[in-house]
Amino acid sequence: MSVSPSVSAVSTPTQAELLDFVRRTAADAQLISSLPLDPEGRTWVRLEGPGGSEAWLIGWPPGTGTGWHDHAESVGAFVTASGELKENSLTARLPADGWKTLELTEGIDRERRLPAGKGRSFGQHHVHEVLNESTAEHAISVHAYYPPLPQIRRYSRTGHVLRLEHVERPEDWQ
Repeated sequence: MSVSPSVSAVSTPTQAELLDFVRRTAADAQLISSLPLDPEGRTWVRLEGPGGSEAWLIGWPPGTGTGWHDHAESVGAFVTASGELKENSLTARLPADGWKTLELTEGIDRERRLPAGKGRSFGQHHVHEVLNESTAEHAISVHAYYPPLPQIRRYSRTGHVLRLEHVERPEDWQ
């Protein structure tokens, strides 16, 4: 009788599982209050996400934001833990590569207000910007991505024109 070795399967986290993780983490008041906040720049702490995902706890001073960007081939989720964030996003899927400038069509912009406890998940190549528009209050959020971010593409936007400005790799932000 032969016995085959057992293989432990690691499951890839889904968008729903990432969203569940960031919601549970955002509800951890002790963790949220432990994040050091800077009055001028964003602060962040890397967390262990589910199934090998990359996760971050991020502090947003008043008036700060990410600028337009995507997370390449990663899916993700984020939830506001305190304060309120605004997400501007595009509803159209953009080509992954091979372009520097695109003219966007009418009606593809979406705006979401995400007060404490609210968040969302998103698929690959999701282009958005996240902002803390408050003039007085910090916001704190929890983010998770799978696979761990291979790159972030940064864009500028003028009216309906979106321009790829540069590509960041993990060594640029860790």
